[in-house]
This record gives sequence, structure tokens and C-alpha cells, in this order.
Amino acid sequence: MSKSRYVPGLRAVEELLAGKKADIRRIYVEYRTANPRVEAVIANARQLGVEIQAANRARLSQISGEVRHQGIVAEIRRSTLLDEAGLRSLVEKRLGSTAESPLLLLVLDGVQDPHNLGACMRTAAAAGVDAVVVPRHGAADLGPTVSKVAAGAAEQLPFARVANLGRVLDWLGDYGVSRIGTSDGSDTSLYDVDFVGPIALIMGREESGVGKAITRRCDSLVSLPMRGSVASLNVSVATGICLYEVLRQRR
Repeated sequence: MSKSRYVPGLRAVEELLAGKKADIRRIYVEYRTANPRVEAVIANARQLGVEIQAANRARLSQISGEVRHQGIVAEIRRSTLLDEAGLRSLVEKRLGSTAESPLLLLVLDGVQDPHNLGACMRTAAAAGVDAVVVPRHGAADLGPTVSKVAAGAAEQLPFARVANLGRVLDWLGDYGVSRIGTSDGSDTSLYDVDFVGPIALIMGREESGVGKAITRRCDSLVSLPMRGSVASLNVSVATGICLYEVLRQRR
């Protein structure tokens, strides 16, 4: 699947150009900019053969929605959107490869805040996650807010929206992928679980956590040790802690 999307904001566009992985169709820039960072982006884009198109502030606001664009918006062709069949193909390829690091999927069970989704995707990209998997309904989708918070990661990390998350977890189990969910009620600490093999790490939605139907499909449930007065963490913060524990064990 491939579709055009807009990525607003200086940092996000800089990350796209640095990564050279996203298919950038063109970059819209506000007329007569005096920002040296924007000028550097324009020079870099031209060097890479990316089309530059001047636009007024009203046009930039129109294509970036309510997200602050800072005078620059990239239009990209998304080539990393996956359906269930595409996700299965990715999983089969990774499980059959001789790569040093095992498969690592981040499954977000209904995260609804686009800021949280963007933050989770940025951390996932940094941690070497193979794909982020979300349900098609009842969850945040990619958009300008996610792109800006993720600062380029949302355009480079495979992103699968699936109709039936439970079914996906069922066949992941059939492939031998360990499905590890998070739950405040678990007596098993994050630090007592083996993350060395192929893993699908499952994080729950804001407030309510991982749903019961998904919990039943988990091979194990883990919790983050909480020593202070705070009862729980933001899902993007908890995701970062869990992913970097995976990395620590896989060193």
C-alpha cells in the first residue's frame, strides 16, 4: 500500500532527509524564509534531488492541519503501511532470516492519543522494532501530529493496522513468537522475563490497559516495578522502558 502524507515541522523534515528512507515527493517551504535551519534543509533537499515548492502560510496550515509547521512541510509517499497479509510476510521473512537480532514487534492495543502513538513510534524506531501493530478501529492512526512527535520515525517504521488484533496474536503464537503483555496487576516484574527470542511486546491503551481478549492470548504478563506514590506511567514512557529492557537483554 502506498499513499501520500504530510509531515510538518523542522525537526521531522530534517530527520526524513537524514534517514533517506522515506520517499519524499516534495517539500513545501514558506516564502522568503529567514530561518537558517530551513535554508539548510532546502540546500540538503536540493542536493538529494527533492523538489522544493514555495507556499504561503495559509497553504502550509491547510496541509498540516492543527500541527505547528514552522514554515516547512514534507509530502511523502508512505511505503511502509502494512495490512495483515503484509505483516505476516514481514514476520515470515524475519523469522527465516539469519539476522543477529530476533524479531521484535510492538503491539499497541488501542492507544488513542496521537502524541502517545508518535512517542511510541519514535522510541520503537530507536530500539530496532521491526513493525508497530495497531487495531484498525478504536486507536489513533498516522497523521500530522504523529509524524511531528515521531520526528521522522513514523515514515520509516513499518506500521500495520489490522482488523482483528486477536487473530494476529493467534498466528504469531503459532509461529513461535512470545506474546508478552503488560499489566499493573501482574506479579511478574519486567526484569524477570526472557526477551531474547522473537517477541511481540503488547502495550495497552491509556487508562484501561491491555483488553481482556488480548490478555487471554498473552504467553506472559509483566509489570513495571513502582516504588513511589505514582500508580502507573504514561504508555509511551512505559513502552520506552520495556523496549530498552529488551535491548539490554539482547546485547
